[in-house]
Amino acid sequence: MRRRPRSQPPRQYVVTGHYEPPAPTHRPAAAPRRRRMPRWSWIALIVVGVALIVAAVAIAVSLVTNGLQLLTARPPGVGTVFVAPEESKAARAAAAGGAADEVAAAEYLAAQPTAYWLTPEQDPIGEVGPRVLNLANEARESDATLAVVVYGLPGRDCGNHSAGGLDEADYETWTSQIGTALRSAKDVTKVVVVEPDSLALAPECGNVAERVEQLRGAIGRLTGPDTWVYVDGGHSNWLGAETMADLVRQVAGDGVRGFVTNVSNFNSTYDEFAYARALSDRLGGMHALVDTSRNGSGAPSDGEWCNPAGRTVGDPSGTYGDDVVDTNLWIKPPGESDGPCNGGPDAGVWWPQGAVALTQGATG
Repeated sequence: MRRRPRSQPPRQYVVTGHYEPPAPTHRPAAAPRRRRMPRWSWIALIVVGVALIVAAVAIAVSLVTNGLQLLTARPPGVGTVFVAPEESKAARAAAAGGAADEVAAAEYLAAQPTAYWLTPEQDPIGEVGPRVLNLANEARESDATLAVVVYGLPGRDCGNHSAGGLDEADYETWTSQIGTALRSAKDVTKVVVVEPDSLALAPECGNVAERVEQLRGAIGRLTGPDTWVYVDGGHSNWLGAETMADLVRQVAGDGVRGFVTNVSNFNSTYDEFAYARALSDRLGGMHALVDTSRNGSGAPSDGEWCNPAGRTVGDPSGTYGDDVVDTNLWIKPPGESDGPCNGGPDAGVWWPQGAVALTQGATG
């Protein structure tokens, strides 16, 4: 039998009708084995993930909170709605009744947004805090801004018609109670006018250094969240802007938004805006409020300031403003006497005939 050459491949046989390749002579390489992550690594990833989630939530809450604070902490301006206090003397007079024209005047004035004057005679120590909280509740319910005047300084008005005030220790207690109540009303925007006439009168009274120290202490006790503090700025027919600016500068620090002008006076809104700008220019752009409660007919030609005849109420609170004057505000409540002069009763006492005169044309 003839043998095949050694170089010739072995004969293949077809058995099933298709070609069957020969079995491989080597084993394929095994797939690499996946390493399992240690348990502590999984724990670390979970902790990091939770931390990131917590941080994201905190940032979101912070943004929302800051946004709400910016919204509620906005300073007063044109269009600001101030509360018309239910405890005002005008409201009490309207409720007490009387002659038809006197009641009509009282009702009209009671409905006007006006600052409420906190005095130790009317709201003494122990009662002033609850009064502020009640006023804040009224502002909250009416979605309005609360405006109060703090008026109880030692040696107040230098012995003039509005003489009075507290001694040093009681004044500290009284203003501390006001400040505590203001800070408790966290969801209400507050405007605080600190001691009208106190600075402008100080040179005449000869107690500038003492007055500055008293006011600084009061301001520190009255400041807080959502509270805009304004100090005395005199008015356009009193001290010059240079002199007044020197006085304001001594008390204006942290927590002071600006100054008020024309409180309890009658100068025109135009003159007071110009004066406020001149004062602001000397105070680095400080802001202001202008009292327009009784300047509807302008100032009397003879310069009379105590219950002058022929005066009328001015433009309502929140009507005007610019880059210096935040807005106008009825600070001196119309209908309350300036003092026992020109037929009026004691300072701060409700004067029905004066209210009628001031509202001529406004009540029909």
